Amino acid sequence: MEEKISCDGIHEFKLLLSCPSGLSPSQVSVVFNEAYDRIPHPDPFLEESIFEYGGYTFDVGNDPKQQPHVSLQLGLTDYRDFVGTNLSPIWERYLVPSEDDCIQCQHTSSPLGNGAVVETSDKKILVLQRSNRVGEFPGYFAFPGGNPEPQDVGIVSHELNQCRNSKVSQEMFDSIVCEVVEETGAPANSLSSPIFIGISQRVLNVRPIAFFFIKCNLQSDEIQQLYSSAQNGFESTQLYAVSMTDLDDMASTMPGCHRGGFALYKLMLQGANDS
Repeated sequence: MEEKISCDGIHEFKLLLSCPSGLSPSQVSVVFNEAYDRIPHPDPFLEESIFEYGGYTFDVGNDPKQQPHVSLQLGLTDYRDFVGTNLSPIWERYLVPSEDDCIQCQHTSSPLGNGAVVETSDKKILVLQRSNRVGEFPGYFAFPGGNPEPQDVGIVSHELNQCRNSKVSQEMFDSIVCEVVEETGAPANSLSSPIFIGISQRVLNVRPIAFFFIKCNLQSDEIQQLYSSAQNGFESTQLYAVSMTDLDDMASTMPGCHRGGFALYKLMLQGANDS
């Protein structure tokens, strides 16, 4: 499922995958294969100036009692290729004209980031204001998040990695908990198991992010106190705990991939209300 929301370039996004019911770790798997690595561009100049997202399959099954299952297709990339392709001033030259997002982005690095919509016990949502010292969108509002790291599960190449698909799949869920803990200061034991709600892509630089929903059993004022000693607090200048109404206004100024995360969250709430 793909939906494109138009606005100015920074805030524009596409929803590559929406899972309004929320998927648990048992419903999300990964196919980690070099087939989903970046394909070098045929133009030598572009190559000199220089977990990748490679698509997904979604199985809802024929039995209405069967739980839906998504399989994410991931390859390997690195920060150098990300800066040299997606963040390059000529990033659009790496794109292939195609309605298929995976074909369109086959020459870009497109690392799959992660983000979390974290709901406190008093029904507030956590939003960070990014520091001026971060590489992407300094000063912008954003949800907690970062990137799953292959090396955290012992993966440095496509060789000699037994059970790598299950390892990478688990890293998707473990890494977002780590990001929330390190960026907000909320202890891991205060957080629910994440549920996967979809993938959003910022149209500018074709940057994809996997989004999760997490509940925190602490109140917003408790997390505000913990934030001052957050391990990666230097990545942001302020933590906000906001209502849905305030988040609606705040989301309009977020980078597109995070605006898409908010759209995925609203679809999740809508799905819960409809069921």
